[in-house]
Amino acid sequence: MKTAWLHRHHRRECVLFFCGWGMDPSPFRELPAADLDLCMFFDYREAHPVHLEGFAGYQRLHLVAWSWGVWMASHLLADQAAAFASRTAIGGTLLPVDPQRGIPPDSYNAMLDRFGPETLDTFHRDMFDDPGQLARFLAHRPQRDLPGLRDEMAACRDAFLHAGQGRDIYSRALVTSRDRIFSGRNQLRAWGKVRGEVTPWPHFPFYHLAGWRDLLPP
Repeated sequence: MKTAWLHRHHRRECVLFFCGWGMDPSPFRELPAADLDLCMFFDYREAHPVHLEGFAGYQRLHLVAWSWGVWMASHLLADQAAAFASRTAIGGTLLPVDPQRGIPPDSYNAMLDRFGPETLDTFHRDMFDDPGQLARFLAHRPQRDLPGLRDEMAACRDAFLHAGQGRDIYSRALVTSRDRIFSGRNQLRAWGKVRGEVTPWPHFPFYHLAGWRDLLPP
């Protein structure tokens, strides 16, 4: 697992962003952070415990977890949830490979089996429903190699199969209703109609935001 500071200006509050599969900082650097620092976690080929001592100087910590990061953060931070003033899940579930509450296993395994450049291109297109936002992403697409991406996809699945359902540590669950990766229906089934906060966003929602503060509670 890797980390990168997207914004570090010694603010009073810091967001820990657990990203989805296949990413690096490139698509996210332009998103304004305003009065927040932001540390990104990504590349889960070798996930390891997260130590929060390095963030002790902040007055408030916030967790934002997206896509595969929803399960990964729930798994790695299960005993440290109280350290966060808010914990937001978006576009993912605690059962990421599941026929009813995640990505159907057959679809996931088929993508893994045939993974290559065309598969990756299709995945990137399916994250969006707006051509302009897709073009913006592709202009800043992650600089990751195909073998590493396939290894990460397999490692995420294997970690989930070994550990099982993530612990529900979240204070807010945003359902991306126009999602073609984690279907909105499966997300809503996973979180429940009372718990899930439905948004009219595709799987990659970040270009709909004015900044990172939009994902935090008022």
